[in-house]
Amino acid sequence: MDVHPLVRLGVREVLATDFEVQEAAGREEALDLIRDIGDFDVAILDMGWRRNGDGPSISGTETIREMHRAAPVLAIVAHGERPERHLANAAIGAGAAAYVARTAGPEQMRKAVQAAAAQERFVDGDVPPKGSRGTITRRQREILQLLADGESTTVAARKLGLSEETVKTHMKNTLARLEARNRSHAVAIGLRESLIV
Repeated sequence: MDVHPLVRLGVREVLATDFEVQEAAGREEALDLIRDIGDFDVAILDMGWRRNGDGPSISGTETIREMHRAAPVLAIVAHGERPERHLANAAIGAGAAAYVARTAGPEQMRKAVQAAAAQERFVDGDVPPKGSRGTITRRQREILQLLADGESTTVAARKLGLSEETVKTHMKNTLARLEARNRSHAVAIGLRESLIV
């Protein structure tokens, strides 16, 4: 399931020789298919934030949990934006059997779906190992660590010899790289992924 028709077409082409493929343009439509038909082995879920019709946004992890409530044995392949450990961990922690980044090739998607169908775990080979520190820069980690220690932006700027505006820019970039909703969420991701202590 993906809101982008071209992505759905690509996934269909990759899987059509081995699987019967049904498509849903959005999360609510996919949940309705699962609830109404309920005879699916694997679901592929776009993990990006998407509006839920006119209602509130529903995250990919929330959707995974909803899918499992509707169909407890359904295997889910999370299709994430980037091959980053915290994104894979969030999806698998919510109940996905596999995680594949949008940057992966067709063979990775096939392997992920086959593993999920066999009730095996699969993580995109480009996802760095747990505890890797490649997702944010050294300076971004320093700032995130100071914020985790309870320091303000002003204090972080002073301690690092930077302007407050530079610290804010680094934090904005950190939020984007970690796909965090706010500073607290970024700190939580940083702690969980051992980016900070």
